[in-house]
Amino acid sequence: MRILITGAAGQVGRELVDAFGSDAHHEVIGVDHSVLDITSRDDVLALVTTVRPDAIVHPAAWTAVDACESDADRAFQVNALGTRNLAEGARRVGAPVFYVSTDYVFDGTKETPYLEWDQTNPRSVYGASKLAGERELDPGSTIIRTSWVCGFHGGNMVKTILRLASEHDSLSFVDDQFGHPTFADDLASMIKRLVVERRPGTFHVTNQGPVSWFEFAREVLRAAGLDPERVAPVSTRDLQPARPAPRPANSVLDNAALRLGGVRLLDDFRVPLARLVGRLGA
Repeated sequence: MRILITGAAGQVGRELVDAFGSDAHHEVIGVDHSVLDITSRDDVLALVTTVRPDAIVHPAAWTAVDACESDADRAFQVNALGTRNLAEGARRVGAPVFYVSTDYVFDGTKETPYLEWDQTNPRSVYGASKLAGERELDPGSTIIRTSWVCGFHGGNMVKTILRLASEHDSLSFVDDQFGHPTFADDLASMIKRLVVERRPGTFHVTNQGPVSWFEFAREVLRAAGLDPERVAPVSTRDLQPARPAPRPANSVLDNAALRLGGVRLLDDFRVPLARLVGRLGA
């Protein structure tokens, strides 16, 4: 297959390029914002109709959650209109789109994990713009919702926690926001499977093991051989300064579509966390 990957320089995009590129059966065309402005309809259509991919994998997005709150136009231009442009290009060449979305499409008020079929209700501009992107896709495309992504490339919470631990004796993280940490290399491997098997629809793809950010920070320190007792809990309402964008209190995504479809779920997050911490310290 010939695979076009957007956001190829990003945290997930780089892992996707590696996942597909390691397989001689696939030809990978990876593009980032320096090569393709997804907000330009003309540029997108020109590239897609020239490359004529068999599938488009689309993790490119503006993911600065708090910045999105103060620049809704940019959020929707990139996350919604950019996806519209790619969907139009895909339509012209008969290729499905595999769109990476987010837990922020939910409001976080549900007491149990979110299923793929649950009602969406984003509370932030970022979540609304990503949901708008979902709605731009044709029925034959695939939506991959994920959460709390960490990896070797780019900035993420594992790197932040390790940096803070090197600078401070004690750390504070919220204990009233829960989710599934997801590691970019594992996520990329599952997306590759969905592409190769041409599975349409909506899938929640995360590593397993629901935790709060407080619990996750402790696990990061434990994986690095540091004292997890250095991390103290704090409530979201007591954060200083308060975050501009509201966070879902419950971001736990049930990977029901994979599970019910007989697909083995990704490992408990502690497995790739140990792998990542070891890689970062190598």
